[in-house]
Amino acid sequence: MRKYQEIFNDLKEKITQHVYPVNSHLPTEERLQEEYQASRATVRKSLQMLTEQGFIRRKQGHGTIVIQSEQLNFPLSGLNSYREVSTSMNLNVHTKMLSLERIKVTPSLAKRSGFRTGQEVWKIIRLRYLEGKPAIVDTDYFRTDLVLDIKQEAIEDSIYAYVEDELGLTISYARKEITVEHTSLQEKVWLETRDESLILIKSEVFLEDGPQFQYTESRHKLDKFKFIDYARRKKLKRETYEGDD
Repeated sequence: MRKYQEIFNDLKEKITQHVYPVNSHLPTEERLQEEYQASRATVRKSLQMLTEQGFIRRKQGHGTIVIQSEQLNFPLSGLNSYREVSTSMNLNVHTKMLSLERIKVTPSLAKRSGFRTGQEVWKIIRLRYLEGKPAIVDTDYFRTDLVLDIKQEAIEDSIYAYVEDELGLTISYARKEITVEHTSLQEKVWLETRDESLILIKSEVFLEDGPQFQYTESRHKLDKFKFIDYARRKKLKRETYEGDD
């Protein structure tokens, strides 16, 4: 691991564990250089990463201040529940169930969900709150033959914990699609927003032994969420065709 990444990880952990609480100052660049035995450029790169992820604010003449992040950094390549992500960032969150019903998959839903027409699923609509403010509307569909029963307590806590710990199923991977869509009137009411657009993440989630058991449409307010991923470069092999120089 690169030195700047090590420094970033250590400072991030200290911030989330409140070693450096909100509104406190981080040590100066010179002190950080001494503490981590690193160059100024390396320390500055680590601080820039913390700034970009919403942990600190750097202001000329005022030093580096720890701030309260009101964004959740969702890893695109990961498969984590809302509770897991928010807990890892020490943020105040809660979930409110808006509706729960058994439905039959319509042709329209089948086309976008991966489930077959006529299949019975749970349809669950949940409103997610971040620091006391509505931030996400999740519409989840779960196969009733795999998730036989589900209670409001699990819905408002963590469905994944219920599926894995109570039902003994192993969640394996998801296929995700991210788009921007128009905000409906109902979504504006739920999310208390005037934004005309939302981030929509569609997820088809599969169990370890292969079957898809969940489809989710997750609608995020633009100002509350940031989606991150780390990409590795893989050089593509150039094909040679007859006539190429």
